[in-house]
Parts: sequence; structure tokens; C-alpha cells
Amino acid sequence: MSKAYTDKHARAGLNEKLPLIGAFPNYFKKYEIEIVIPEFTSICPKTGLPDFGKITIKYEPKKLCLELKSLKMYMLAYRNVGIFNENAVNRILNDIVTSCRPARAEVVGVFNPRGGIEIAVTACYPRR
Repeated sequence: MSKAYTDKHARAGLNEKLPLIGAFPNYFKKYEIEIVIPEFTSICPKTGLPDFGKITIKYEPKKLCLELKSLKMYMLAYRNVGIFNENAVNRILNDIVTSCRPARAEVVGVFNPRGGIEIAVTACYPRR
């Protein structure tokens, strides 16, 4: 029998220091931006094994747009972070909202199967 999941596992990665996501001024209204990160990786905090997935970010900018180079560095930093998939998607959404204050945003993570199970996680802003 395996050891139980602990609160430490559940909170892993939520307060990890990650690079800031930059933003630049937006001069248009009422449009959507979609960003796809097809090779997202992080570490399972319970097993220490890598998790692989695809992250899709959709947002409607207000005054600011996400700066892609800083977003790339932010995403790459997850390679060494122990975090559950559900937490990663919600943390990414929170950090995007903090960075650019969009009118709305959605982050979808589709993670490769482990043990024959694939998981897809969707987080939206404003929160439903």
C-alpha cells in the first residue's frame, strides 16, 4: 500500500517563486488571443516523476497583453517544480490575471496519460 497524500503534496508548487510574466500596452478592444504551449512539463510532487502536457491560454486583453518571451521563461520554470496538474493550471491562470488583468481568461491543461488516465483541467477568469 502506498503512503497517503498529504497537505504538503496538495500545496506543492503553489508558492514556488517563478519568473514574472511581463506585459505590454494594448491599443485594441474586444478581441481574443490564444497561446498554445505544446510541451509543458512539471514534476509530480508525490512520485517525483515528470508530467507532460499541453497548455492553452485564451484571453481578452484590456489595457495589457502578455509578453511572450517572459511567458516562455515562466512556463519553462515549471520543469523543476513539484505541482499537481490541477494546481498548475489554476496557478498559471492566477499569474496571468495578475500580470495583465484581462477582461476574461481561460487556461486549459491537457496532460499526457499516466497509468492509462488522461486529465484535462480548465480554469476560467472571472471564476464561475
